[in-house]
Amino acid sequence: MSGMEPVPDAVAGRASELQRLISDHDYRYYVLTEPSIADEQYDALMHELQNIEQRYPQLQTPDSPTQRVGGQPTREFPPVTHDPPMLSLANSYSEDDLREFDRRVRDLLGNEPPLYAVELKFDGVAISLKYRDGVLIQGATRGDGTRGDDITNNLRTIRSIPLKLRTTSVSSMPLEIRGEVLMFGAGFEEMNRQRAAADEKTFVNPRNATAGTLKMQDPKVVASRPLTFFSYTLLGPGTGLRSHFENLQLMQAMGLPVNEHITKCSTLDEVISFWKNWEENREQLPYEIDGIVVKVDALQQQEILGSIAKSPRWAIAFKFAARKGHTILNDIVLQVGRTGTVTPVAVLEPIFLGGTTVSRATLHNAGYIRELDLRIKDTVIVERSGDVIPKVSGVVPGKRQPGTIPFVMPDRCPVCSAELYQPGTEVNHYCENSDCPAQVRGRIEHFAHRGAMDIEGLGEAVVNQLVELGLTKNAVDLYNLHRHKQMLIGLDRWGEKSSQNLLDAIEDSKGRPFHRVLFALGIRHVGAGVAQLLAENFPSMGTLRKTSEEDLLAVKAIGPRIAESVIRFFSDSHNRDLVDRLRSAGVRMTATPKKKEGPLSGKKFVITGTLPGLSRTEAQALIERRGGKVVTSVTKSIGYLLAGTEPGSKLKKAEELGIPVISEDDLKRMME
Repeated sequence: MSGMEPVPDAVAGRASELQRLISDHDYRYYVLTEPSIADEQYDALMHELQNIEQRYPQLQTPDSPTQRVGGQPTREFPPVTHDPPMLSLANSYSEDDLREFDRRVRDLLGNEPPLYAVELKFDGVAISLKYRDGVLIQGATRGDGTRGDDITNNLRTIRSIPLKLRTTSVSSMPLEIRGEVLMFGAGFEEMNRQRAAADEKTFVNPRNATAGTLKMQDPKVVASRPLTFFSYTLLGPGTGLRSHFENLQLMQAMGLPVNEHITKCSTLDEVISFWKNWEENREQLPYEIDGIVVKVDALQQQEILGSIAKSPRWAIAFKFAARKGHTILNDIVLQVGRTGTVTPVAVLEPIFLGGTTVSRATLHNAGYIRELDLRIKDTVIVERSGDVIPKVSGVVPGKRQPGTIPFVMPDRCPVCSAELYQPGTEVNHYCENSDCPAQVRGRIEHFAHRGAMDIEGLGEAVVNQLVELGLTKNAVDLYNLHRHKQMLIGLDRWGEKSSQNLLDAIEDSKGRPFHRVLFALGIRHVGAGVAQLLAENFPSMGTLRKTSEEDLLAVKAIGPRIAESVIRFFSDSHNRDLVDRLRSAGVRMTATPKKKEGPLSGKKFVITGTLPGLSRTEAQALIERRGGKVVTSVTKSIGYLLAGTEPGSKLKKAEELGIPVISEDDLKRMME
């Protein structure tokens, strides 16, 4: 490169050797836990390499060990699409549930009885890593399973994640590795000790600390936290492997950390024995687990079994029984959620349970309190369901103090004093004042959510900042933020470009489909699917707000609870005013009629990869408006696979089935 000092061959050779040596020592220390040199020697090697790369920057490669912590802090994490989706696992808490899972698997497989690969279930955060030519190019959170956040710079700081894979027969192929980031107990405790000594807030448990750390904006801070990684899934065409167990062995050979406590089981009794052993001995592990994961080992059988909406049919999480303890119920307070749900919360005498101190626990609703006959100052049973969510599950008999009285649910909101409402068909109480301060942040976050108005850059931290400054009190205020652009530019860590990006994203959201606007309003019981159904049957906001409960109930899948909630929402003057102001701001209030006939009528499509000019949502809308249908699974019945860059496993399956693969340009020609 012009302007750079020529690199002597000896220096280039030494730099390459140092990169190899340091990467090898990282592998021995963080993956094999078998360090071969002292820390001082390691530091000397790193210092030598840093000096060489500083003098000759052309020697600095993306996979150099010196690049573990690089780049400036970021304000945003771009979205990443997962293909195939990162599905969650169905949960089981009893042997009967597990036997039912085994029965379903055997019924679907017929004459091919399964072998099971059984692993520990870590209490961490799921992530995805993509490698090209053996080099880490992207890392992302699981998110909602379909889309996560690009946190590559943060994941590069975790030394157990290789920046470059060790050489195997498949290392140079496009690969995706999925696994779990977590903290070991000793590292977590030491981090909390240091934070307490510095008068900083300590973390509740390792999982919360891990999740919060991965979403931090400064990779240098992430690098200071004791994060580690275990891999458990390998995706990539052409590996030629036949079993999950072989995949684990291959990942190990590529230098990826794979947990040692994995076994194959040929019978369900062996699976249950593995589960019982670790339920009894989990305290011996240096990290938190909350169960085991049972997977059908043969990849071909996994393919046959397939998946349901949110979880694979070939795997299940077999959770441990909840940990329990006794403590005192000091008080019952009310918490107001995003949609106005008022939830009683137990204030407890702190109790150490399952690796964390519990001082508050949900009580669900007033009916739950009555059912357990909970009273303040009772000695209560507290458990951590799935080792995550603490709850009060009962009263200790014989320990009630004299003079205690039953709990009575207040009739006013504890935050805004509005009258609470309890629908006759429900157990919950609600504050219906959408301007209630306790609901403002949550409602705006929901409004901006990806599945709703999809306003990029408007996450929790930004919403909090805007609310605290008084710039937004409700969703409508977002569309007036352009009037405060100079104030935005002057905020800490903002500027001209980031402020304009946010304002542009808000402006773009005005054109979101009507069903997403409905979902964004946060009407109780109206999720994304119900919003789509309402938009199809009542194709404008004016039509919906004037409809009767009888007309709503005439729609298949709309029951009394949803109908009552929609009617009550539009009967509130605050809500009607909100809708009117959104319309005045230019937000779409009508549905786009679907064309029943068109050039794509009768044709089924699957979309995979990243398209050059369209998002998946836009491509689906184009196809459906021209009579086509978009489905998610590649089967013999589909007509075309619409493929972009990084198409994943769906491309291979389509090619195997002889299904035509088309590009975005091909689609546009078909639509003409």
